[in-house]
Amino acid sequence: MKRLAIIGSTGSIGTTTLNVARHLAEEISIEAIAAHSNIVLLEKQAREFHPKLIAVFDPDAALKLQKRLPKAEIVAGMEGLKAVASFSSANFVISAISGAIGLEPTMAAILAGKDVGLANKEALITGGALVTAAVRTSGIKLMPIDSEHSAIFQCLEGENRNSLSRIILTASGGPFRNFNEEQLAAITVADALKHPTWNMGAKITIDCSTLMNKGLEMIEARWLFDIDPENIDVVIHPQSIIHSMVEFIDGSIIAQMSKPSMAVPIQYAITHPERVHSFHPPFDFKKMSTLELSPPNLEKFPCLRLAYEAIKIGGSMPCFMNAVNEELVGEFIKGRLSWQGIAAGVEDLMSSHQIMQISSLEEIFAIDAIARREAADFCQTKV
Repeated sequence: MKRLAIIGSTGSIGTTTLNVARHLAEEISIEAIAAHSNIVLLEKQAREFHPKLIAVFDPDAALKLQKRLPKAEIVAGMEGLKAVASFSSANFVISAISGAIGLEPTMAAILAGKDVGLANKEALITGGALVTAAVRTSGIKLMPIDSEHSAIFQCLEGENRNSLSRIILTASGGPFRNFNEEQLAAITVADALKHPTWNMGAKITIDCSTLMNKGLEMIEARWLFDIDPENIDVVIHPQSIIHSMVEFIDGSIIAQMSKPSMAVPIQYAITHPERVHSFHPPFDFKKMSTLELSPPNLEKFPCLRLAYEAIKIGGSMPCFMNAVNEELVGEFIKGRLSWQGIAAGVEDLMSSHQIMQISSLEEIFAIDAIARREAADFCQTKV
């Protein structure tokens, strides 16, 4: 029996995880759930799955939910998220809350000896060395949930890692892959929130449109699979059927393919090493007979290039870049920054960042705070 704690239960990954739990009801129990502030959906989830512990990051929202669920045990803030992550009866933690706030609860789960299904890529982007060291020390299983990293994990199952030559991440290319410069300059928030393949939260959808999400996934892959960034490539694949590929030293390339649904990697992470029947129908190649692959355009989408630069520089740069990007995406969503201004701002701020080495969570939090202040100052000059 998999006893789940879900950090981010009201987001797209969390709600899909609960769909998998419904499908595998006899094999999965929901022990604890946590969300940022969506107490309307959190209440519905609590009434259906009866978790023993509920956390709400926003303290005011936690108080409101307590009034709606007076008999439930509800905790708030970061300590609440960490309590869910380390909840005693859970044996598998889904880390899916969006953004850098996912690092602490992810580490709490690892240090508590819980196996982790990781969908919060920021945990590895901001603290990759610390997280992977903790995983080795704790001896827990870290299962990737992003479709691309799950694909790589599956392609590498049973293979000798010394024979791995290259990882090839696929990207849909987002809604603007065929735009010219004039069109890119006129992108609105509404435009950027229309992803052609996936239904996700606003921040990750914007990141997909700039290709920053693929850059973040490249950094995540570097840590998950202990591979140099020079050996990680990105290709544009609009159909999102090939989720990623690995190339071996003999020239063989293995790809993992499926219908674009997060239920597949989530279910695989939960049931690994077993495979169980999906609630999706079999893939129909008669309806999808053409698969396109092409290189990304780094001039039109410089965020991908900036992510490569960040991981090659190392130290505090990936953490700094991630926090700056989060802030600038937020400013774009509020209408205070142009779409092209996101990449321009990230590049400008990265160019003046003084690199520091990271050896603790406290140093990560300090760098994150510096980056957010500098991003806010940058945006003030653009208003």
